[in-house]
Amino acid sequence: PVIKYRFLFSCPALQVQVIRVYQSQTKAELKCHSSCSPAGRLSYVWFKNREHITSVETSTYTTWFNPTDLFSCALKGHEKFPSPSVYGPKLPSVSVSPSAEIVEGSSVTLTCSSDANPAAKYTWYKENEDSPKASGQIFTITDFRAEHSGNYYCEAQNRRGRQNSTLHLTVVADTSTITLITNSIRLTLVGVGGLIPLLLFCRWMR
Repeated sequence: PVIKYRFLFSCPALQVQVIRVYQSQTKAELKCHSSCSPAGRLSYVWFKNREHITSVETSTYTTWFNPTDLFSCALKGHEKFPSPSVYGPKLPSVSVSPSAEIVEGSSVTLTCSSDANPAAKYTWYKENEDSPKASGQIFTITDFRAEHSGNYYCEAQNRRGRQNSTLHLTVVADTSTITLITNSIRLTLVGVGGLIPLLLFCRWMR
């Protein structure tokens, strides 16, 4: 028992590795792994959604799964020290900065985050467009224009599954531009209003 506990605490923690995902995307081969290689044959314990799977004592385990399922493993006899669970991405959280109305010509930053193990990879798409717009947690649009308005969604994916969340962006006109146009119209109207009496006066003088 002393040797076993020394092995447990001196080695890196156990990890569940996703060795293979089958074409159905709902079946995977998992492996309980540690960089330590102690002498003798080891027996393993597997957990699904924190429930002990009694039929498996090997280091590999092939199973059907749902994206929300949690899998972990431990050395038999040391069930109190399980590996971190592996699971598919949770529903991503998406945010936009600045969070206020998006002014035409400004820069917009979209951020996506999802809890997943293994860590998720992120891809950004715009609705009704097949090609991705960007990859990574952060997506920045510079010089935002009317054609950039629409629904964007972030897809978080690892070898256990994928999830996506949608964000709607709408551009508003620059208020300084509106003010400039309004003032120009006012000046034009004032000029026209002053010109009409002058033309009438000239006609009367004739």
